[in-house]
Amino acid sequence: MRKAFIRTLCELAAADDRIVLLTGDLGYMVMEPFRERFPARFINVGVAEQNMIGIASGMADAGFLPYVYSIAPFASLRPFEFIRNGPVLHNLPVRIVGMGMGFDYGHAGPSHYATEDIAVLRTLAGLEIVIPADSCQAAAALRSTANAAGPVYYSLSRDDRSIVPGLDGRFARGRIQIVRSGGDLAGDPAIVAMGSTAMETLAAADQLASHGIKATVAVVSGFNPDPAEDIRALLSNFRYAMTVEAQAVSGGLGAFVGSVIASEDLRCRLRVMAISTSPDGSSGSQADRFRKYGLDRDSLVRSALEFTGSSHR
Repeated sequence: MRKAFIRTLCELAAADDRIVLLTGDLGYMVMEPFRERFPARFINVGVAEQNMIGIASGMADAGFLPYVYSIAPFASLRPFEFIRNGPVLHNLPVRIVGMGMGFDYGHAGPSHYATEDIAVLRTLAGLEIVIPADSCQAAAALRSTANAAGPVYYSLSRDDRSIVPGLDGRFARGRIQIVRSGGDLAGDPAIVAMGSTAMETLAAADQLASHGIKATVAVVSGFNPDPAEDIRALLSNFRYAMTVEAQAVSGGLGAFVGSVIASEDLRCRLRVMAISTSPDGSSGSQADRFRKYGLDRDSLVRSALEFTGSSHR
């Protein structure tokens, strides 16, 4: 999504001279198009993410529209207090870009995993959170939130190539997107995916079809506003639901969907596919990490078969 991000930001900046881009000494081979077109509006703050949020807050208060860019855990967790006390409590239009959702930086090790950022930032009700599933949706989300009055956090993937079938770049704040319609609502599951897991989830749905299971697949692309009404409407028709996310099990997508099921008294069983153990210090590619934590397509298929009792269909 890096190319889609910088291309769309340049498009927005050409029409709005309030837009500035700040980086924490990252984004080389990505940000050059913006820096070359708008050199006076590009600032390398250095490895000082907390200061970067403070600078951006001051610039936003002065009438600018700052976008701040860093690797996701450094953009969200390291400056969390600064995000809370600056853009959120003062409702300032700071745009925080966290690059490398989930296990995108897998080989860099656990310090670079973005597996808690969504859960942590969801506690800030005044911060809109955007989690696109592919580059086309990322571009649409940037345009949709360009004039948001308050702060926005974008969780973006390094993947510039994968396109989620059936998504077609659709994005709407506070809504979900159905990317695959299933069959028997009584016995077939609804699977709700988020971010980089959408591709594996759809691949798993393809495999489930060979077992006679026609899963419905939906994509959640943001919180605050939460897509609670869409989730309620979707799951009110299903006995089985699964959520899939490259996030810690506490406080993320599964926790959100579970709260909707409970508060709406839905007769729907839920299985949460997320990260339930602490990183052990090993590293590997995103595909390797998905296999390790049970988020790859084969693991999702096995879990869905066991969950729905459908292994002998």
